[in-house]
Amino acid sequence: MTKRSTETRPLILDCDPGQDDAISLMMALSPNSNLDVRAITVTAGNTSLDKCQRNARLIAEICAQHGGAKDVPIFAGCTAPLHYPLATAEEVHGVEGLDGIEIYEPALPLQDEHAVDAIIRLCRELDEVVLVPTGPLTNIATALTRAPDITSKIAEIVLMGGARSEAGNITPSAEFNIYVDPHAAAIVFNADLPKTVFALDVTHKALIKDTHVDQIAVLNTPMSKILTGMLRSDYAEYDRAKFGTAGTPIHDACTTAYLLRPDVFTFRDVSVQVEADSPIARGHTSVDYWQMTGREMDTKWAIDVDHEGFFDLMIDCISRYPAT
Repeated sequence: MTKRSTETRPLILDCDPGQDDAISLMMALSPNSNLDVRAITVTAGNTSLDKCQRNARLIAEICAQHGGAKDVPIFAGCTAPLHYPLATAEEVHGVEGLDGIEIYEPALPLQDEHAVDAIIRLCRELDEVVLVPTGPLTNIATALTRAPDITSKIAEIVLMGGARSEAGNITPSAEFNIYVDPHAAAIVFNADLPKTVFALDVTHKALIKDTHVDQIAVLNTPMSKILTGMLRSDYAEYDRAKFGTAGTPIHDACTTAYLLRPDVFTFRDVSVQVEADSPIARGHTSVDYWQMTGREMDTKWAIDVDHEGFFDLMIDCISRYPAT
């Protein structure tokens, strides 16, 4: 069987919107993106599942109304991590999980099927599925555990999560998505599947600066105004204040950028193990960077990004939405 190109493989986007998830969705669903998005599945993470699924439907509806992909089904999944109580990030993303945008109940319906069941069904129906989780890995881990046969149908897992040289953003060594559900992360990283990972090591290099926001604002389209509102909200100031950076990291959009243009990133082959139960190191990603463990190097760990190429791609995706 001929391997499909990165752009044409069927995608399941698993998210917890969140502004950076929203930007990732805007890019993936943009007109003529050529990405084959078969479903958007949602997990609790940045805020509660109820708000996250509403935010996903809201962004997908806005994209469709302004010329983006239509009729992408949205499924709500797990309400809490496998073992820990849910930890959320409203202090970053706002009480609704999506500061800088008008919040309302979208008309786009939520599917009745549970997200985990939808992931299993679609993986069984399709070939070379790419799972793209940008939140806690609860839905993905549950699907892999409940239906191990789907492993043969999954071409790759492209995820945002983890930290190595950049350290953590929720604890000294843990990145938020992995910290929220480290047991799920351990299942995913231990799965016999190719994995491509965008950790803080590279997402903290994908900083959107005021000059980029100005470029988006100049487009003066309905979609550019929506995105500009998010990027000029309190969300954009949180990481700048916390880390002292000159811009805001757009973590989750790295996954979509990779699907559209893999050459924007540089990778190193590694293996990864996750600390799930330590009270001090919960969510720590132990990255075998120097191939010391003898474990299979089954993970492409992003180590660098063409900064301007990344934002040229983001701006191009937003510019494809029409002016009316």
